[in-house]
Amino acid sequence: MTRTSSGQEPQDGTPCEGPSEASRGSEEPDPGPGPARGGPLDGRRSRSVWSRDFALFFVARALARLGETMLPVALAAGLLRYGYGVGAVGLAMAASAGPFAALVVFGGVIADRFSTRKLMIGADLVRLVAQAIAAALFFAGHVVLWQVCVIGAVNGVAGAVFQPGVASTVPRLAADIQGANGAIRIAESAAQLAGPALAGLMVAFASAGGVFVAHAGTYALSALCLLLLRLPPAAPGSRPHSAGFRADLVEGWREFRSRTWLWGVIVVWCVYMISVWGPTVPLVATEVVRAHGPRAYGLINSALGAGTVVGGLVALRLRPRRMLRAGSLALLAFACFPASVGAGFGVAAVAGCAVIAGAGISFWGVMWATSVQTQVAPDVLNRIHAYDVAGSLAMMPVGQALAGPAAGALGADNVLLVAGVMSLVVCAALLSVPAIRDLVRVDGPVSRSPGGTPVPPGDAVRPSRPRETGARPPA
Repeated sequence: MTRTSSGQEPQDGTPCEGPSEASRGSEEPDPGPGPARGGPLDGRRSRSVWSRDFALFFVARALARLGETMLPVALAAGLLRYGYGVGAVGLAMAASAGPFAALVVFGGVIADRFSTRKLMIGADLVRLVAQAIAAALFFAGHVVLWQVCVIGAVNGVAGAVFQPGVASTVPRLAADIQGANGAIRIAESAAQLAGPALAGLMVAFASAGGVFVAHAGTYALSALCLLLLRLPPAAPGSRPHSAGFRADLVEGWREFRSRTWLWGVIVVWCVYMISVWGPTVPLVATEVVRAHGPRAYGLINSALGAGTVVGGLVALRLRPRRMLRAGSLALLAFACFPASVGAGFGVAAVAGCAVIAGAGISFWGVMWATSVQTQVAPDVLNRIHAYDVAGSLAMMPVGQALAGPAAGALGADNVLLVAGVMSLVVCAALLSVPAIRDLVRVDGPVSRSPGGTPVPPGDAVRPSRPRETGARPPA
């Protein structure tokens, strides 16, 4: 969740890609069992993360994240150079975020009906063209805000089509779904660290247009990796999508609300976005810069990114039986970050808290993504992930918008202290819901029985031996 993250986060062998693929059987011929494919179709396959195809997807995600972290620097530097203010920079960023948040749920329906791989390639190519046009505008010195906003909106729509398919691709490529999510989290965290610094160097020694060229290049390379990618055949239990678009949208919502652990986390996360993450991002930046200068803020931001790498490494090794319980406990660590700034700690202490906070939120992200990908049937996973992304993003702008008025009324330091306390409250709320704290891990994705009921991966091979997974069946 969270963003960002990320990561943002299906299941057993392969989700259904729609009627056209059902008739063909798959996008690629079945290569058969074996660790080289890493397909989690049954217990006889070895638990594997790395394979040729997962490596291609890993590189594609790392490159895309690298480009995304470079974009804010390019927009800020480019627009400010041509006489626009901070408000214009925010508008340009919102032009991309708004369409993405509004359309990602519909993107989930599309991803469940058609080939996710082809949709992701198409989305990358659209963004490649859009960023190339933006680069041409900046190189020509013809920078008009509404044109930049239109380009951002196109990117947002393409992202809404791309993002839902990410969730269903991971379990199709790796038997060790948690390990795969941990590896991707590490790559995205490393990109988060390198992207802004690289963009800053390019702006200093070249121009903002050069950053847009580099950003377009990341989409080109991502599309190439996805083009070379081979996905295994559709899961035997996946159901074809013969109903209309609206019926699929309704079914996705029904599947979402039938799982208490799923919608419960999203509801709590909305509170987290408003009371913790939303205010923390802008207020930490302003308070640290005001007290210690921009270099100190850069150091603290890097420490936070380093912590997310640590959290991803821990998630590669630690395999808790109740993943959301472990993730919620790890999320407690984030409280020290806003609280340390609000309490007026020195740069070294805040940086240390940032490392701890980054590790906690990164570990939570891997636990959450893996839980969704292994507890939800593949034929609805993209839609479920889309609801997850939409719910996670919806309240973040609200929290950011309220940060300023709250700081004016209470003082920024007090708001940050409250954010630290609310972080603890949110974790306590997650742990107080039995469906969340008692959800039992599943090491492979679920499939569908002939009657349409979700079946855990072990039961898909041995249906006569049911196993408790902690997941609630759809209503």
